[in-house]
Amino acid sequence: MNEKIAVLEDEKDILELIALHLGKAGYRVEKFSKADDFFKSAVKEAFDLLVLDLILPDMDGIEVCKQIKATPELSSLPVIMVTAKTELADKIVGLEVGADDYITKPFSPKELVARVKAVLRRYSPKPVEDKIVIGNILRIEPAKREVYVEGKKIDLTFSEFGILNILASKKGWVFSREKIIDILWEGEKVVIDRTVDVHIKTLREKLGKAKKFIKTIRGVGYKIEE
Repeated sequence: MNEKIAVLEDEKDILELIALHLGKAGYRVEKFSKADDFFKSAVKEAFDLLVLDLILPDMDGIEVCKQIKATPELSSLPVIMVTAKTELADKIVGLEVGADDYITKPFSPKELVARVKAVLRRYSPKPVEDKIVIGNILRIEPAKREVYVEGKKIDLTFSEFGILNILASKKGWVFSREKIIDILWEGEKVVIDRTVDVHIKTLREKLGKAKKFIKTIRGVGYKIEE
């Protein structure tokens, strides 16, 4: 195991705790207490995942996540948010701006390590089709994790791409929310049905004309249909 994890957390005790347990799990860890320091480092070296606190002294964690996803060199970086906020709305906002997972303080170090392993596992390369074309305007290239609408590349988060790829893998099939969670998040208990709905909403917004292919089957789930 040689993945390098960035930890952005302004509470020194929590920062050291996270770094300690990730280090014991075999990961290389780089610690940051300010967003500015993280971004300066991230443009120079590659990280495999970011553990991100929601409240920071120089930038809100939501804004950090937005900036990551808006920066081409960093947009594919997986993000796990660590927050003291327990309201569902706060978690949904985190998912909407591109976070892959979240964990609420206080947390078990073992749980955090398990979450990190799960997210990295989801990002591991898998055998995939070369190309999926839908309605002559939507093209999905799973091997490259790229999506095009009318020839224009669309930037999607890991979860958005994963859901689109699942639906496109069997056109016309209805996938329940539970099935999508089982495939993409491997049935993790932290992921709820609402999480899928949030990603579908942002996915449709990004797809523009191609959003019409994603159909909602009320009370069941979603499908892609030309």
